[in-house]
Formats: sequence, C-alpha cells, structure tokens
Amino acid sequence: MLVLSRQRDEAIMIGDQIEITVVDIRSDKVRLGISAPRAVQVHRKEIFDSIQHENVEASHVKIVDLQEADDHLRRLYPRLDQDKAQQRS
Repeated sequence: MLVLSRQRDEAIMIGDQIEITVVDIRSDKVRLGISAPRAVQVHRKEIFDSIQHENVEASHVKIVDLQEADDHLRRLYPRLDQDKAQQRS
C-alpha cells in the first residue's frame, strides 16, 4: 500500500485520468474530491462491498426459480406457448 501525505487543496493522480483532491480536513474526517471518467465507477468502500455481496447473492439462481419464472411468464403471455408449439411443427 502506498501511503501519501497531502494537505488541503493538494491532489494525487491515479494514472492520467483520475485525480483525488483533499477538499477539507475536520478533526477525524477528510473530505476528498474525485475526478474520474464516467466509465470509472467510484464508490465508498462499504457501498462497493455491499454491491459485490448483492451481485454474488443474485448469481445464485436455482433451477426451480427459473422454472417458476418460466411458468409465470407463460401465464402472462400465453402466445409464447403457441409460438413455441408452432415452431416444433
């Protein structure tokens, strides 16, 4: 881990597109400004961890869940069953 010291209004660069500036320092809190391209996602660590956890949970799909979703969609859109039957013929 690289550790740097910065004062208010000083910045560091990550690569040539990401700039992190110390905006304010108050007691035990440091406010940072981050300038990065839109394609780069910037999150607080706890938010990033939460997103990662949710993604892992969402990736655990059971076959039963898929079958129930298929049944539900077929009830909502009965034409799907008809089209599928016609394709088999």
